Amino acid sequence: MIARLKGLVDSAGADSAVIDVGGVGYLIFGSSRTLGHLAVGQAIALFVETHVREDHIHLYGFIDAAERDWFRLLLTVQGVGGKVALAILSALSTDELARAIAAGDKTALSRANGVGAKLAARLAIELKDKAVGIAIGPATTSAAPVGVVGSAGEAVSALVNLGYRRAEAEDAILKAVANAGEGADAKALVRYGLRQLGRVS
Repeated sequence: MIARLKGLVDSAGADSAVIDVGGVGYLIFGSSRTLGHLAVGQAIALFVETHVREDHIHLYGFIDAAERDWFRLLLTVQGVGGKVALAILSALSTDELARAIAAGDKTALSRANGVGAKLAARLAIELKDKAVGIAIGPATTSAAPVGVVGSAGEAVSALVNLGYRRAEAEDAILKAVANAGEGADAKALVRYGLRQLGRVS
């Protein structure tokens, strides 16, 4: 399977591009955000998701690993195929998508072509806990506030990555620790913190 391509942009259109790798042109489908970074003749490296079907092989390209990870996650929801997943990633940045799902913002999710009210609701419900999992990835464990360490520090960093201010994130997680106890894991603390922030937002 192809996981990454590094080459020159041979052509770029509204929903796809051709990347020349050693004289071989690979057709890559991408979001408008990824394709907006490409210019003909430019050297580029893309993360790639390869989908093999009986009648075709599609390559989906992403400018960063976060967008690729969200693409994979979106495909776990019934009714979301590659085209709709790319439409969602074109309408919302990965940070905006994380915030919309965490807040259950169906209006924001419906901004994407092909996403109606029912699908937006399904996305918000099915991906809420999984979105927290992405937010608590390895890159979120740094820069925890002084006095908030361990799983609480990870939870604060996750809320900051979801777009909340550090001060309000710390306050929400400290309340979560007081409620759930110091032994609670980061995911549980984030869920409680999100409920707290939902009440005050």
